[in-house]
Amino acid sequence: MPFLPSSAHPLPRHIAIIMDGNGRWARKRLLPRIVGHRQGVASLRRCVQACAARGVQALTVFAFSSENWRRPPDEVSGLMGLMGKSLASEVPALQEAGVRLRFIGQLNALAEGLQAALAQAEAQTASGQRMTLNVCLNYGGRWDIVQAAARLAARGETITEEALGQALSLACSPDPDLLIRTGGEQRISNFLLWQCAYSELFFSDRLWPDFDEAALDEALAAYAARERRFGKTSEQVQPQDGQAC
Repeated sequence: MPFLPSSAHPLPRHIAIIMDGNGRWARKRLLPRIVGHRQGVASLRRCVQACAARGVQALTVFAFSSENWRRPPDEVSGLMGLMGKSLASEVPALQEAGVRLRFIGQLNALAEGLQAALAQAEAQTASGQRMTLNVCLNYGGRWDIVQAAARLAARGETITEEALGQALSLACSPDPDLLIRTGGEQRISNFLLWQCAYSELFFSDRLWPDFDEAALDEALAAYAARERRFGKTSEQVQPQDGQAC
């Protein structure tokens, strides 16, 4: 049964996911790593559909980090090719579902043809209002903070927390309420370092290609059971006797 949000069990507005475990999924089956990445695309499709159906406003996924260039050249090439093919096959469905697609990262380092395809995909889905899907591609959290600070400095603006937050790549989305990482690893790997300062963390042992609707609902239920205090005490965030929730 899908997770059903309520006043007692809230739904995160914004979910961020580190989609880890594609290569290990393939290795366990004696398959090339790129096969695992293809299965990862199918898992992302399921996750996007499930998040939209449950009412999540924004989903941000870590598709390719700035450190991933260190991987074997054939894997990097395969990933970039898979990105181009996935755009052609997935964008029409996203457009029909009302999902707006945005790409975040150092996109100017990508091949010109891929850059053009990314821009076209963003334009095709720009009117989507049901949910925003942010795809972090050639992205790093440290880079994001540095580029935001540099942007403010170039404009001669004072660097404050509020100003820096508005200059970050995801300024148009609320900070993630929930960060999910699959694959059994328990670190955030330079992903949304500023934005996830108060995110609830959920680590799943499932490899990303095996992450399905039931696994998403498990993460949502764990999130709903937590008390988010943001520096306050439990007494301050809990409704008092006689108070409405």
